[in-house]
Formats: sequence, C-alpha cells, structure tokens
Amino acid sequence: MIPKALNQITEQDLQSLVDNGVLEGKTIEYKQVLKLDTYEEKREFLADVSSFANASGGDLIYGIIEDRESGAPERLEGLQIENLDMEIRKLENLVRDGIQPRIPSVDVCHISLSDSKTAVVIRILKSWVSPHRVTYKGHDKFYSRNSKGKYPLDVGELRVAFNLSNSITEEIRKFRENRISEIQANETFVPLHHDNGKIILHLIPLSAVSFSQTYNMSKLPFNPLKIRPIRSAGWDGRYNLDGYLTYSMDKDDGKARTYVQLFRNGIFEAVESSMLKRERSKIPSVAFEEKIMGSFSHYFSFLKDLNVGLPIFAFLTLTGVKGYSMTSEPLGVREDTIEKDVLLIPEIVIESFDFEVEEILKLWFDTVWNACGFPCSLNFDNSGKWTGRT
Repeated sequence: MIPKALNQITEQDLQSLVDNGVLEGKTIEYKQVLKLDTYEEKREFLADVSSFANASGGDLIYGIIEDRESGAPERLEGLQIENLDMEIRKLENLVRDGIQPRIPSVDVCHISLSDSKTAVVIRILKSWVSPHRVTYKGHDKFYSRNSKGKYPLDVGELRVAFNLSNSITEEIRKFRENRISEIQANETFVPLHHDNGKIILHLIPLSAVSFSQTYNMSKLPFNPLKIRPIRSAGWDGRYNLDGYLTYSMDKDDGKARTYVQLFRNGIFEAVESSMLKRERSKIPSVAFEEKIMGSFSHYFSFLKDLNVGLPIFAFLTLTGVKGYSMTSEPLGVREDTIEKDVLLIPEIVIESFDFEVEEILKLWFDTVWNACGFPCSLNFDNSGKWTGRT
C-alpha cells in the first residue's frame, strides 16, 4: 500500500514504485488496463478487491505495466478513458452488488499524468466484517492474499477468518468495557470530580486492535485545538506512559474537570466530569450535544491527519447518571429520569472521514433522550439538522 492518504498520491509516487521496482504482493497489485466488460474481467476484479479486504488491505493500481513473471512494475503507462466518472461508478456499483457482505471501505481516486493520461488507484482497507465472498453471477468463492498475490481460501482458512473477525470486534468492545470499569473505580489519568455524572467518549481505530499499530508520540502532528478536552477553555498537556494527555484542572481542589488521553495505538479516550453536576441532576441538552459534536469533529480530524486506517469504532458512555433528567434550553422541559447509573450508548462505526457530524451523532443523542422519556432529541428539526442554537 502506498504510504500516503489516497487524495495525496501524485504521479511522482506512482513513478517511484516503478523506479524502485516495488513488487506486487500482499498489499499492492498493478493492472495495465481498466476494463470491466466481460464476466471474467468482472470476476477477476471482484476477486482482487475482496482478497485485499480479507487480508491486510491494499492498493489496486490501474495504469502500470508489470512483468507477469516477476510482478515488478515496468512502466507507468496510464489510461485513456473517455468517461472516467462513468467507469468509476461502474466499478463502485460492481463492488457493491458483487461481494457479500458489503465491504465497508473501498475508495477510488484518479491521478492526472503529465502525458494527459490517467492512473486509477483503488484503496481497500482490511475489513472488520470479513471474510467477504464474491457472489457475482453465481461465482461463490472467498479470496485472500499473501506475498504472491490472491488465492482462494480453503475450509480451514475460512473457519479461522470467521473466528478472527468475531474476536476483533469483541476485543474492541471489551476495551471499552474495561476502561469504563476503571473510570468508575477512579482509576483515571488525572484525578476527577467523581461525584458528578461523566461523559465518556472513545474512538477506537480497527488498526489499533487488528494490526497492533503504534505511533511515536514525539513525532505526532499535534494541533492543540484538535486534542483539547471536552468543554475546556484552557488546558495543559504532557506525555505519559500510555501516550499523550491533555487536561483542564480546577485550581480550587486540584482535580481535573476534563481530560483526553491519546493512546500510543491511536485510541482516543475523552472524559468530562463537570457538566453533569450531581446537585442539579440535569443534562443540559444543547451544551451536551454541542460539546460532543465539536470534540468528535476535532478528534476525527486529528486521526485523519495521522492517516489512521478506517473503520473507527466510536462509543459514547454516560456514568453516574441515575436519576438525571433532560433539559431542553431555553424551554426548561423535564420528563422522566434515567433509570440506570450507566448508559452504554450503541457504537457507531465510521467508514469514511467524509461525514456530517450532526447526521452521524443524532443516533447517540436520540438514545440519551429516549432514556429520559422523549421520543428523540428536540434539538433537531424534521430534516435531521441540528437547531440547538436557534
């Protein structure tokens, strides 16, 4: 796989593959032409795509001539395509309809070359719902990849693939559950106001679990605004054993109101402990939703800067909220109180960095309002647009 974000790949990057003799293998494959007319061409294309998703992910590059014996790239030839948009739609539709279950992340980009031709790169990330099967017109096979390219999976490998997929998603959920237990036991990265309810946000890239990804904290592109704690005007930051920590302290008692822990594997944990005050036992709906949306956007922007692989599992948890009710500012509406001390809001799986945060998080907010006796969040209009400040 080319070590760059897809939209940053240039002709020079493709030419360097040729100049350096980068061989086809587990994470890269070259194709001279983009042609999807016959059954065999379509079946071969789907086998390539699904094999990347079932293995480690990779780039399928069209417009490079390779040596069929060695797999080495010989020349960046480029493509001459009259209607590029139509061809891209055709391959996207083919991936959608010819592989089951649907692959979460397949992205396509085209690179204009200096000779007026085009190269096409299809990036397929390792899937968290693998194994995927090619089902096009009755073709019923599973494929994976090794250093020699794609190959059909046998029964034993299929059994391992299914078990691995289940174990990865279970490991992600278990990480969240363990962290919630530790936070409830006051085992936090800085001392918090433990009497109040807490807002806990976790962003867990699949790569943090499945690839054991780690980052050098000293070389991260730190932007202070993108790792600021939830609901903080000023904050401090420091390296720690687990990665990097930002926090906002209360000068009166030396305890933190809020913090963000960025783990070395790219996981975000953000905890806020001053908004949901126990003496009021209310959730200020506008501020609650506004602060979560703002922080969510900042943290995802940071992960995008890191070029973290998708998908990313997002979790929202509220703890210490039994007896709390919802307020709808400025109406001051109150309904039923929350019956549980811990609200484990269902996860959201983010498969693209191109999303509308209001649309993505409405499910979370509706669920919290449901726990307070409302049918949905009152801060959204009928079209799904957030109107909390109007």
